[in-house]
Amino acid sequence: MHRASLPLGLVEANGPEARTVLITGATDGLGRGVADNLARRGWTVLVHGRDPQRISDTVDELRAHGAAVRSYRADLSSLEEVRRLAGEVAQNEPALDALVNNAGIGTEVPGGGERQVSEDGHELRFAVNYLSGYLLTRFLLPLLERSAPARIVNVSSAGQMPIDFDDVMLERNYSGIQAYCQSKLAQILFTVTLAEELDGTGVTATCLHPATYMPTKIVPSPASTLEEGVEATARLIADPDLDGVSGRYFNGQRETDPDPQANDPDARRRLEELSRELTVT
Repeated sequence: MHRASLPLGLVEANGPEARTVLITGATDGLGRGVADNLARRGWTVLVHGRDPQRISDTVDELRAHGAAVRSYRADLSSLEEVRRLAGEVAQNEPALDALVNNAGIGTEVPGGGERQVSEDGHELRFAVNYLSGYLLTRFLLPLLERSAPARIVNVSSAGQMPIDFDDVMLERNYSGIQAYCQSKLAQILFTVTLAEELDGTGVTATCLHPATYMPTKIVPSPASTLEEGVEATARLIADPDLDGVSGRYFNGQRETDPDPQANDPDARRRLEELSRELTVT
């Protein structure tokens, strides 16, 4: 079902060339803002969230723009729920033109400075911020490839710290900042791996730091507007000028270099092997 059609973003609402996007964490903050932005352009928006009431509120708001909206609920701290989410999307959706891995946990919440683990026993921020998106993407790649041209956008951060492969789950030396920053760098390493793997398929992968300290629930002291982050993220999803751009990291709307570990083939290989090991059924 390859569709070499209108450029991304230049579509009529609900028409034969309407585009479909799945946004994780779409019920508040950046995810909700991006969902609103794309709904207004006529995209079909697949809203993911964890809380049923927030999902319902978001769907009602987006439908008020005349957009086609469908919803999916899953707790991304559970790999089994991620698998269920992926299976439902793959079964229900005829096409997927963009996947936005946006859901995440910040440096301070939940749990403050206390180390927490996911349902599967993995360090919580690594599990939610990185592993859930890794697994969801892997499951949905066949649908994305059939829908090509398609895009994968990973919402990362300028806050990056190298992954310590001898203590990835931070069992010996934990801090919320380290947990958050290594999970965000892991997203970037995965983006580069995907770009190389998907070269020639029509599916691209990019990642970004949307804006600095936007006013979302995981940011205690905002410094940027939500609109800045929404515009930067929507650009990677929908801007025709970025057709074919893959494996790049953006700070806002400017391409820049991530932490040097992202350019280390051995680190990317080790992360891929670890990710497959942790997510295998």
